[in-house]
Amino acid sequence: MAPTSLAGQTLGKYHVLEPLGSGGMARVYRGYHPHLDRFVAIKVLRSDLVEDEAFYGRFRREAQAVANLRHPHIIQVFDFDTQDDIPYMVMELLDGDTLYARLNEYRVRGETMPHGEMARILLDVLDGLAYAHQEGMIHRDIKPANILLTRRGQAVLADFGIAQIVGGTRHTVSGALLGTLNYMAPEQGLKGVSDARSDIYSLGVVFYEMLTRQPPYDADTPLAILMKHVNDPLPLPRDIEPTIPAPFERIVLKALAKSPDDRYQNAAEMAAALRHATQEAAIPLPERISLPLSFTTPDAPAESVAVYSGPSRAGLKAASFAAADTMSTQSDSWTVQVAALKEKEAAQMEKTAVSPNPSTAVPLVPAAPTAPVTGRQAAAAFFNAFAIFITGNLILVMLMGAARDIFARGWPIELLLMAAGFAHIMHKTRVIWLLIPTGILMGNGFMLIYYNLTNNWHQWSYLWPLEIFLIMGVIWYTINKAAQGQTEVWSQHMGSRLRRISLATAFIFTLMAIFVD
Repeated sequence: MAPTSLAGQTLGKYHVLEPLGSGGMARVYRGYHPHLDRFVAIKVLRSDLVEDEAFYGRFRREAQAVANLRHPHIIQVFDFDTQDDIPYMVMELLDGDTLYARLNEYRVRGETMPHGEMARILLDVLDGLAYAHQEGMIHRDIKPANILLTRRGQAVLADFGIAQIVGGTRHTVSGALLGTLNYMAPEQGLKGVSDARSDIYSLGVVFYEMLTRQPPYDADTPLAILMKHVNDPLPLPRDIEPTIPAPFERIVLKALAKSPDDRYQNAAEMAAALRHATQEAAIPLPERISLPLSFTTPDAPAESVAVYSGPSRAGLKAASFAAADTMSTQSDSWTVQVAALKEKEAAQMEKTAVSPNPSTAVPLVPAAPTAPVTGRQAAAAFFNAFAIFITGNLILVMLMGAARDIFARGWPIELLLMAAGFAHIMHKTRVIWLLIPTGILMGNGFMLIYYNLTNNWHQWSYLWPLEIFLIMGVIWYTINKAAQGQTEVWSQHMGSRLRRISLATAFIFTLMAIFVD
């Protein structure tokens, strides 16, 4: 049963926009997070599988496992939740295309991807695989549709949809095989057993397809494909395409060995062999892959499209081997979706104008991109921060008429004034790392105000470890926020908030220093 489209609805904090594609167990939508002003990819479990505990558990494990991975060549997972019995996972949305779409473009043109480009893509994927394997995770479904080619010139491994913790329980559904048969290792298809060497085999099939423009085995039925992987000798790549460098053929032959013990034993070993083969064949290795869809055909758009999308299969004589891959349902632009969101926002504003709780209104249209901070704006921010510090001290000097010992009692105000200055710079420049000095100065200011007001300085002898916790906590929190991305808007709002808190606390403490004995 085809899943009902969720376009136009809201899942948790995310507005669901257009569908991007669908796979064996889920449908992927473009989504928007209004508070973070960020577009995301939302993966929703198929509606007809929600009641299947095995499918639901696997979907939940995917989110939990992949969310713990932090690597430039593995797609980032931001969130996972369930709403109205709809489980969904939120991932980063990368501009680019899939390797599957790129290979289809070459097939349409009757050409082969440059060998240096192949090596660069494989090395990026192997780098991500090596990290994942070290973290105790295997992919189990490596294929061109799960390798994303981004605008940043990187290959990113996506969709750990059937990932399995190494050594954990085998996960199957009603006896079905997990993975795509054309890229599945013999032991994975025959026995349901997978390890890092199974991923090596699948990547070897991808390499074979890149070199020859076809997978090594194809047949009319899934069982026939599986038995060919298990029993049939590998058709030699150079018999199909004589221009393939011999060192590359050796890589493919070893990666596609029937026995796992005869393959490369880990991703790092295969990466080293591939680098050596590239040097032996005198093939220049680019630092980055070329931008997606850098060439244009009548069957391909002239500009990049979002990941999970693929061009039309028109012009392909035989595409049955890719029948299980993600298909494109993406529209040509976001114009229709944005217009609809604007209408929805106008209706929401009209509704909340008479609502007893207008604070529930949520912006539905992404804000315009924030302009970069100029050098003049940064200089003005530093000048204004210095002015905050000087003005605060001048006010204290004037208040000496009311309390001559105000500096003796209120000297922690200096820390709060400096914190307010750093927070102001953070607000204006949107640099999240300024949270570290701001937080440390504010924390110390609060602690010293406590000691000063209560005169409990003797407590420092056993409370001094709070200083360590303060510094480590601020640094840890800042690094975690920076790792989440999209920090400019957050830094702007947080800087403004901390500036107000610091100045308000300084003002209150000043009054207490004057009037409290």
